[in-house]
This record gives sequence, C-alpha cells and structure tokens, in this order.
Amino acid sequence: MAWGAAALIVIGGLGTLVACASNGARKAGNEHVPEPSKAVDLDRYLGHWHEFARYENRFERNCEAVTANYARREDGLVSVINGCRQGGITGRYRSAEGRAKIVPGSNGAKLKVSFFGPFYVGDYWILDHADDYSWSIVGEPSGRYLWILTRDAKPSAELRRSLIERTRALGYDVTMLRETQHG
Repeated sequence: MAWGAAALIVIGGLGTLVACASNGARKAGNEHVPEPSKAVDLDRYLGHWHEFARYENRFERNCEAVTANYARREDGLVSVINGCRQGGITGRYRSAEGRAKIVPGSNGAKLKVSFFGPFYVGDYWILDHADDYSWSIVGEPSGRYLWILTRDAKPSAELRRSLIERTRALGYDVTMLRETQHG
C-alpha cells in the first residue's frame, strides 16, 4: 500500500509507512495492534496492488487510484514503488520509491521501509492476507495507519464487505476508513 515514508500499501501504501508519524490531535485507529496472523511468502506477496481503503494520512492527501508495486532487488531488499493520481482519478500522477527489508523472526510479515536515505524507520506489518494473496490488510505498531490492498482495482461488493469486517475484527475503527477511487 503510498507516500512519504509510508507509501505502501499501498499499499498498498500497501505505501507508506509510518515514519511520517503523527498528528497529536488525531485519534488512534487501533490502540492494541495485533501481531500479524500468518506467515508471508514474500515471492507471492510481491507484485502490483491497488489500495481499496486506508486511514487518511498526510502523505496520501488528495490521492486516488493508489497503487503499490513490490519487487525483489538484486541486493536482497524489496523495491517499493507507490503511486497515485493527485486530486482525482485523472489527476497528475506522482510516485515515491523506497526499499524494504524483512524483519528477522517475523515470518516475512513485518518489514522495515525506507523512502528517505539510509534509515529504515517505517514499519509495514502484513496483519492478514488471503491464502491466494488476492488481498492484504497492512498496518503498523501505532495503530494510526492502515491500508487494505487488493489485486483488483475494483473488488466485488462481497469482498469489500468481508475486508471491512476482517479489519473490524482486528480491532480497527472502520468508521475511519476512506475508500480509494479507481478509474
């Protein structure tokens, strides 16, 4: 799953990650972030993702058509490219490129991400994912950032409802979700 320090997702944003930390007035979306529920096969996770929904954040402000692309690099790290259309689905394209490394002992479900220089300050936790890697729910330890990523730009209504319920079950305030528009 997105931008700045957090753009995964998207992506998701998911981009991405939470190095860009906080606005003191902003309420937390999950005060007790769960540990990732499943091991992640990075080779299956890599590829193109669309941001279905996110918690609004400053580095994705006014972004639609948000995507995240993950690929292996020759040095063993993961390339992270988050993109969006600024101001609407036909707006100006912008992107952020970073890199990620797997946190040892996390079964591939936790990554440290860097979009600025040599420091890996963003946490990217794959909290849950489909067995076939068709969707994932991504968060980080503070509970202020959340991305729901899908392989399809426009997931079915049934999948959308299911993902929102899974997110609620993880302890997140789903009223804070902002669905991303895709063309």
